[in-house]
Amino acid sequence: MTIGLDVVTLGRSSVDLYGEQVGGRLEDMASFAKYVGGCPANIAIGTARLGLRSALITRVGNEHMGRFITEQLRRDGVDTSGVVTDPDRLTALVILGIRDQHSFPLIFYRENCADAAMQPDDVDPELVASAKALLVTGTHFSRPNLDATSRRAMAIAKAHGRRIVLDIDYRPVLWGIGGHDSGEERFVAADDVSRHLQSILPGCDVVVGTEEEIHIAGGSTDTLSALRRVREAAPGALIVLKRGPMGCVLFDGPIPSSLEDGITGQGFPIEVFNVLGAGDSFMSGFLRGYLRDEPLAQCARFANACGAITVSRHGCAPSGPSWTELQSFLREGSPTRRLREDARLEQLHWSTNRRRRQGQVLAFAFDHRIQLENKVAERGLPAERIGRFKELALDAALAATQGRADGGILVDARLGQQALHRAAGTGLWIGRPIEYPATVPLAFEGGDDCGSSLKEWPLDHCVKCLVFQHPDDDPALRAVQERKVAQLFDACRRTGHELLLEVIASKSGKPVDELSVPRVMARYYELGIHPDWWKLETPAGDGGWRAIRDVIVRHDPHCRGVLLLGLEAPLDRLVESFALAARHPVCRGFAIGRSIFGQALDGWLDGRIDDDAASAAMAGIYGDLISAWDRAKAEAAR
Repeated sequence: MTIGLDVVTLGRSSVDLYGEQVGGRLEDMASFAKYVGGCPANIAIGTARLGLRSALITRVGNEHMGRFITEQLRRDGVDTSGVVTDPDRLTALVILGIRDQHSFPLIFYRENCADAAMQPDDVDPELVASAKALLVTGTHFSRPNLDATSRRAMAIAKAHGRRIVLDIDYRPVLWGIGGHDSGEERFVAADDVSRHLQSILPGCDVVVGTEEEIHIAGGSTDTLSALRRVREAAPGALIVLKRGPMGCVLFDGPIPSSLEDGITGQGFPIEVFNVLGAGDSFMSGFLRGYLRDEPLAQCARFANACGAITVSRHGCAPSGPSWTELQSFLREGSPTRRLREDARLEQLHWSTNRRRRQGQVLAFAFDHRIQLENKVAERGLPAERIGRFKELALDAALAATQGRADGGILVDARLGQQALHRAAGTGLWIGRPIEYPATVPLAFEGGDDCGSSLKEWPLDHCVKCLVFQHPDDDPALRAVQERKVAQLFDACRRTGHELLLEVIASKSGKPVDELSVPRVMARYYELGIHPDWWKLETPAGDGGWRAIRDVIVRHDPHCRGVLLLGLEAPLDRLVESFALAARHPVCRGFAIGRSIFGQALDGWLDGRIDDDAASAAMAGIYGDLISAWDRAKAEAAR
């Protein structure tokens, strides 16, 4: 069978609810962040981020949490064909907290959960056989049905000559040792668990564990004695001993008289923030090297670096580095032991692990507020008409895009709340304004505390902020604008939202040339502000586009790109601008509004056209612009 995957992981998948109040008891937590959890799920995501082709075999519930896991796995590039939806059981949950550098309380909610009910028939033989390696975890041998499921997968892998990797992953409470409040406990000696694990070891090519996990597998609290017992049970296996801040030691032959005589991988001097998930990230880094046939010392280096990066952050799966990020860390290191405070590394982590893959966005913008409020006021109509019109605009967007992955909208929550809510789950990219309309200096519609406002926004809403700014503005005004944008950027990063920064220089009354906007962009980058998207006026020529490109490439090569704004330009002029923009890869689409809805709005407010006609008119123009963009890109490619 053709090998199409690097690794298939099998076992636990859960939703981790992480307490956000660091330093407090779980009893006192007021809010939680939601992440994918479970050792095999974390490793599937971690390896995918590092460029391996991974898949997960597990079960999830037929409910919102199960769908969250599946969707997040796909977002991270994991093959989910082995994820079984259990119609009768709920997805597992874990409640976690960060008490201090040594205490990380957690509660497992796994009573009759979906992944604990896995059966041998859940294992797809073709999926296992298509991978270079199968990863199994000790926890998923703790019940008869899970033991049978894991052993079947191992038998399939062995029959096809695939490598089998065991992460001992010892959690006493999941073996029925201790009460519900002992989830944090990492080691309790148990002879029956040791015998059980030793029956698994002969089938493994790699065995990975902490010292405590090697102790349980070897049946001894003396590390060298435990290692020798593991070696007896698995004479040909590579044994990887994780030693936390001291790095790791690998043994590919007889166990020596001293741990230091193995193949050592030095740890990295970083400050521990959260140990939960570090082992899964370690395994991901190890597998990146091991399955690419790197020397064992290099495998250890990858593993230790991944563990160090993750141990410095909040959460398990979302903390794992991308391959680009890992390479940068290994090449350049960090000026601080508190890696989560390394702005360069954090920006690289964000930009290479974004929530949504998005090559381009072709958006219909109807987030306008003042313009529409003036239109209805001129006619003496109720303001509620605006909300209805925005729903018609959404209908037009859905009709014109017809499921295209690059379709999008810009819509506000104050006047377009129903349209915004209806857009959820449609597949449209959603941008949402936060600025108070037409304000100079910039002000936020929800008040100065934009972080509190964004906590209420869905994560798939991209924060759009329009700033009227010219590089030659009065220094005092410029300082206020920059401070506001910096505040917003920080809030977006803390809440996990992407930022689209729209810059308009032409309304300042000052002369504008092809360098005006690039100068504003460069200034924001110099301040450490890295928008995910820029929304800009069309430059006059290729020189302007080159200047924009140069700024982005120099400061943020992982920026998503530039969206063209329309400023109510005639359609023929927009089509001309597409032909120019399409020649420059930094331009990734458009976000155009009044050029699409202007005439339909007037006709609808005046009663000359009805709902259907207004929506159809907007869908027609929007569709024509999409087609024009497609033609421009095709011509540029030729």
